[in-house]
Amino acid sequence: MSHRFLIKEIALQAGVGTATVDRVLNGRVHVREHMRRRVEHAIRELEQQQYQLASAGRKLVVDVVVEAPQRFADEIRDALEADVADLQPAVFRLRYLTREIMTTSEVVEALHAIARRGSHGVLLKARDEPEIVQAIALLEQRGIPVITIFTDIPGSPRLAYAGLDNTIAGATAAYLVGKWLGRRAGHVLVTMSHERFYGEEQRLQSFRRVLAERFPHLSLIDASGGQGLDTQTEEHVRTAIGNAKIAAVYSMGGGNVAIVRALRGLRQKPACFIGHDLDRDNVGLLRDGAIDAILHHDLRQDMRCACHQIMHFHKLLPRAAVEQSSSVVVVTPENIPQQIESRLSGRTRRAGE
Repeated sequence: MSHRFLIKEIALQAGVGTATVDRVLNGRVHVREHMRRRVEHAIRELEQQQYQLASAGRKLVVDVVVEAPQRFADEIRDALEADVADLQPAVFRLRYLTREIMTTSEVVEALHAIARRGSHGVLLKARDEPEIVQAIALLEQRGIPVITIFTDIPGSPRLAYAGLDNTIAGATAAYLVGKWLGRRAGHVLVTMSHERFYGEEQRLQSFRRVLAERFPHLSLIDASGGQGLDTQTEEHVRTAIGNAKIAAVYSMGGGNVAIVRALRGLRQKPACFIGHDLDRDNVGLLRDGAIDAILHHDLRQDMRCACHQIMHFHKLLPRAAVEQSSSVVVVTPENIPQQIESRLSGRTRRAGE
């Protein structure tokens, strides 16, 4: 059957062979459902990006590989697509692989596949694991730059890191908690989605250090490991708290709806609750007073930084023009950025259509 895009173009976007695309387009049997969905999704992405291809500039095919809860993966996609059309003189074609949970072997397999088929760059949010470090090294050997986003893999030959300074974020959270509680002693509940996400580990180390130095009357209860997913996070929180009284919460890895639900189930109301990222869940909790402050960073600025790094690698942008990563901003119910409110409202309307 005829199609507006060449089979090889769809195959490149989907990261599959041309034979697979041909079978999907012609409705043939013996095509796995997940491969069919990948091809169909690639066609939709090509349609969304078609207007870019008409503009002048060098085409850069960039892979976005992200392990994160869907709500944060949506934020990353929105941040990228808000600015990618303006990143002249390059024309970015983005290929997404986002999952809520990816095993180390799945990440490695995905990176190896990218190395085989080729790419102009990879934006990667993954755990700091030796096997993933090796896979990044393979990409580097093939001339494919890797930019780690939001959580770094510092021992790898990645080209750069784009995202929040997690050490500063953890220290800021500790300062806020300590000042919020004053001289009151108590337990502070801390949660990471997974201890192998280097960025969250940086936040915890910094938070722990500042708390010990400036507020030694506060102790930590760790409920990490819920992957930022609701069911697992709630179970970890309930188990970790036991009969302890929680004075404050610092959530580094998401799943805050589940944390709030667990605390309410235990009839606990901490004096302050600090989280990360202005996603749709956290904005709702902030409005309702269930969260007191969010440590926010500008995802659009971070994504521009990551894309600029790839453009600089390909000699399309001078080093001086590369955008810097964002800095931490403390957001309360009184200063939620209007553009965040508008964007989330627009997404809610689209979901209801």
